[in-house]
Amino acid sequence: MSGKPGLDAVFSALSDPTRRAILTKLASGEASVNELAEPFEMSQPAVSKHLKVLERAGLITRGTDRQRRPARLNAKPMKEAVAWLEEFRKFWSSSFDQLDNLLEELKNTDQWE
Repeated sequence: MSGKPGLDAVFSALSDPTRRAILTKLASGEASVNELAEPFEMSQPAVSKHLKVLERAGLITRGTDRQRRPARLNAKPMKEAVAWLEEFRKFWSSSFDQLDNLLEELKNTDQWE
C-alpha cells in the first residue's frame, strides 16, 4: 500500500459532522485546537481526536508555531473523492433525464386521449 490516504479514509473522516465543520473553518485559514474548539461544546482533547482522524486521511496538516500546532486544510485527497462521486452524479443526471423524457411523453400522450 502506498503512503497516501485512501478513499475509504477520506469518506470516513468526512462522515462526521464535526469534522466537516472543522474543515469548513480551516477553508478560511489555519487555526489552533483552541480556535477550532470554540464553536463546539467539546473539550480540546476531543477536538484533537477529530484532528488526528483528519490528519490520517490527509485532509489537514499540522504545523508548529511556537506553542501552538496550527491545522491547515489540505484539500488534495478530496479530489479523488469528488471524482468518484462525479461518476454517480453522471448516473443520476442521466437517470433524471430519462425520467423527464418519460414524463414528457406521458404528458403528451394524455393530451391526445
